[in-house]
Amino acid sequence: MRVLLRLSGMIDALNDGIGRLVYWLVLVAVVVSSANAVIRYGLNTSSNAWLELQWYLFSAVFLLCSGYTFLRNEHIRIDIVIGRFSRRVQALVDVFGIIFFMFPMAILIMVLSWPMFMDSYLTHEMSSDAGGLIRWPAKLLIPVGFFLLTAQGVSELIKRIAFLTGHRDEPGEKMHSHS
Repeated sequence: MRVLLRLSGMIDALNDGIGRLVYWLVLVAVVVSSANAVIRYGLNTSSNAWLELQWYLFSAVFLLCSGYTFLRNEHIRIDIVIGRFSRRVQALVDVFGIIFFMFPMAILIMVLSWPMFMDSYLTHEMSSDAGGLIRWPAKLLIPVGFFLLTAQGVSELIKRIAFLTGHRDEPGEKMHSHS
């Protein structure tokens, strides 16, 4: 179990580092959006590339921070129901949800998005909008983001099982409320 908990710690560190780095892209997106608005309304000119760059930045934040969000236990859940259960039952519900819902969904999206990315990369797909950007970087975000989410799912599963087997005092980074 020690080896698995070390693996969990490495996954946690990876998603924490990526999350802390990537959430700065929100600021970059705001600056790009503001500059684009000033140029468009102040100079009466614009480029689709600026709009697409904003889309790429927000996509990067959403997709690359999914594992970070899961690590921090800030994902969507039904706390009003699960919060009434003991930590052990909460951990069991998490194990069930990770195995039967999160893994199949995340792995399916990751696997199905890879060929779309590869096709885009190999064909040098460009935006159909005038002045638009290349598309493969945005399409690469999908399998990478779902890989990070799946990896964090592995980490959370390890932590829940360690808690359930008595190898850890807490099931995850943050506990669900008991109120």
